[in-house]
Amino acid sequence: MTDTDLDQMHAAERPKARPRRFGAVVIWMHWTTVVLIVALFASALSIGLAANGDQADLLLTIHRSLGVTTWIVALCRLGWRLTLAYLPPFPETMPKLQQKIATLSEYALYALMLTQPLTGLAQSFARGRPFHLFSLAVPQVMERDKGLVHLFSQIHEITAWTLLGLICVHVLAALFHRFILNDEVFQSMAPWKPKGLHR
Repeated sequence: MTDTDLDQMHAAERPKARPRRFGAVVIWMHWTTVVLIVALFASALSIGLAANGDQADLLLTIHRSLGVTTWIVALCRLGWRLTLAYLPPFPETMPKLQQKIATLSEYALYALMLTQPLTGLAQSFARGRPFHLFSLAVPQVMERDKGLVHLFSQIHEITAWTLLGLICVHVLAALFHRFILNDEVFQSMAPWKPKGLHR
């Protein structure tokens, strides 16, 4: 038996390296969520700058519709993650505590993306008048309750800024991995496939 044959046998016995990149579905939903959240914050900030009431109502309809879309995408993402998604392993050099923090922050993002649109809808219902989602008219379901409107408005605003803060931490962590640690965490979710990355 030659040395080449021995090398091939040893290579076959070694476990195959796990891919360092998320699946296409996860990556597509991740970046779709990014676009939706940017549009959500842009539409929310634009409402206060609207030239008139009609323009503000249109922006609010867009904002609500984007919120529902974000909720649906987030629910699909979470369902896919818990059932069919491939999750690349953390880098071997990443401490266990940091891995746990990364996982907890990710689930915190899911929690906020799922609750944030619901608080916005609750606020809309509490106003006690019909409103639009996409091109559909949602009828009035309750009398106006100023206390609930104020409560859900406060929750919606606080959780929005909390979501934005977590997103900023998420982005900074990804950039830290990319440019300081120089590992494959950032590339594993990049919308393009980096050269030299194992799958």
